[in-house]
Amino acid sequence: MPTSSTCGAGCGNWDAESTEYPDPVPSPHFRAGVILVVARGDGAVMAFERSDVPGAWQLPQGGIDDGETVEEAAWRELREETGLGSDQVSLRSVSGHWTVYELPVEHRRPGRIGQAHRWCYFDVVDGTVAPQPDGVEFAAWAWTDIDELIQRVAPFRRPSYEEMLRGRR
Repeated sequence: MPTSSTCGAGCGNWDAESTEYPDPVPSPHFRAGVILVVARGDGAVMAFERSDVPGAWQLPQGGIDDGETVEEAAWRELREETGLGSDQVSLRSVSGHWTVYELPVEHRRPGRIGQAHRWCYFDVVDGTVAPQPDGVEFAAWAWTDIDELIQRVAPFRRPSYEEMLRGRR
């Protein structure tokens, strides 16, 4: 049964067990962003190892800038973090709702308790794409199975990944 929580940042009540919210972002205390799923025809997804936490893998993600649409943010983040563009991948769909997670206390910024994301699903145009990780946020990349990625992602991100990836095989 979902529980209702009140966050310490004064964001009011929200469902602490759900990761799904309709528009708009559920609270200004959650940074709005996009998560990018780049998939091959065989179902493998492109995952990246964090530079600051060796062994921690995730999908590319980033914030939505003021005045930017979800789709614009997705394409910008894809270019910035992977070097990929519309000649290598095509945008298949964007989730119709936000997923939300709380950041561990030691990773929070003042006034922020977590992040809210719209998920953007990209298909590889041909099977030979080779991203160029930025070297700052990501150290390496690999094609991986969804279950393996979910196991390697940070525990606080795992519920969102399970919800948004397991149903899309």
